[in-house]
Amino acid sequence: MVIVALSSSLPGGRNLFSSLPSTPPPADHTVAVSATPPPPIPVPKYPPPRKSQTPAPPPPNPGLKYHRHSKYHKPVRRGEVIASDGADRSVIIGESGVSYLLPGAPFEFQFSYSETPKVAPLAIREPAFLPFAPPTMPRPWTGKAPLKSTKKKKIPLFDSFNPPAPDAKGVKRVEMPGPFPMGKFPKEGKTREEILGEPLKKWEIQMLVKPMMSDNRQYGGLGRDGLTHNMLELIHSHWKRRRVCKVRCLGVPTVDMDNVCHHIEEKTGGKIIYRVGGVVYLFRGRNYNYSTRPQYPVMLWKPAAPVYPKLIQDAPGGLTKAEADELRMKGKSLLPI
Repeated sequence: MVIVALSSSLPGGRNLFSSLPSTPPPADHTVAVSATPPPPIPVPKYPPPRKSQTPAPPPPNPGLKYHRHSKYHKPVRRGEVIASDGADRSVIIGESGVSYLLPGAPFEFQFSYSETPKVAPLAIREPAFLPFAPPTMPRPWTGKAPLKSTKKKKIPLFDSFNPPAPDAKGVKRVEMPGPFPMGKFPKEGKTREEILGEPLKKWEIQMLVKPMMSDNRQYGGLGRDGLTHNMLELIHSHWKRRRVCKVRCLGVPTVDMDNVCHHIEEKTGGKIIYRVGGVVYLFRGRNYNYSTRPQYPVMLWKPAAPVYPKLIQDAPGGLTKAEADELRMKGKSLLPI
C-alpha cells in the first residue's frame, strides 16, 4: 500500500503519529530553585490625617428656623396682642387674622387683604414677628441692606406735577396728571376723593383703556394669595409713569371678583374704570402725585398661615366625637329603606 511505503521511507523508520513518551524527561538541576517565595509588596504607611482647620459652624439661630415641619403651636384669642416692642409696633389677632400695627400707618397691615377667612384663628405656627425691614421687627434680618445715603448712584424721585423733560437723558417717559377739562389744572389732594377728582367721562375712559388693551406688557399679577401687601407698592410703581395700571387676576381669588375689586380700590386709593373677566384697569386719579403717595414698608418674609378651625367637623353640634361615632355604628346596622 501507499501508506506503508511512505512510513517505511521516513528516516530511521519513525512514526509521526506515535503517542507521547510515558516517562517525563529528566530534570535539569543546573537551575537553582529558591525554597521560599518572594515577599509580597509592603503596605504603604501614610501619616495620620490632620484635623480640619475650619471652625465648627455656629448653632443656627432659632429666629431663622423654617416654619414648615415645625411643631410650634401657640393658642391665641381674638384681639390679643401676641408681640410688641413697646414702640407702637405690635402683632395682633384681629377679625381678619394676623395683623401688623406700625406707628403712623393708615391701616393694619396684613400679608393678604382679600384672602382672609371669616373666622378668627386658633393658634399660630411660628413666633410672632414683624416681617418688615429693621428696626420694625425683633427678628434677625437676612434680606438686602437698604440703600445708603452716601451711595453714588442716586435714584431720582419723580414729581408728577413737575415731570422731567421728554428729551432728558436717563429718564423714561412719565405721564402728567390728568386728564383735565379745558381751563383746569392739577391741584394737591390729601383724601381719596380729592386725588381722584371729578368722575371720568365715557370718552376719557376709552382714551385711557384703549392703548392698554393692545399692550401685552405684564403690569401686575394677582395670584392665589389675592391682593398681597407688596402689591400695593408695585401698583404705585406703575402709576409712577402711567395713569392706568393693568392688573391680571388669576387663580382662586377670581371666584369672587367683587371682593377683590373692593379691596384693590380700598387699599390703593384708585378707581377701577374698566373690568373684563379677570383683568382690571385701575385709574390712579386726576390729581395723583407720585412724590406725595403713601409709602408702605415692604414685607421681606411670608408669614406662616395660622391654624384655623376645621371646615369639616368631626362631630355635629351638641355631640362629642365618641357619641357621633356610636351613632354612626348604629346607622350602619340599620336595614335599608
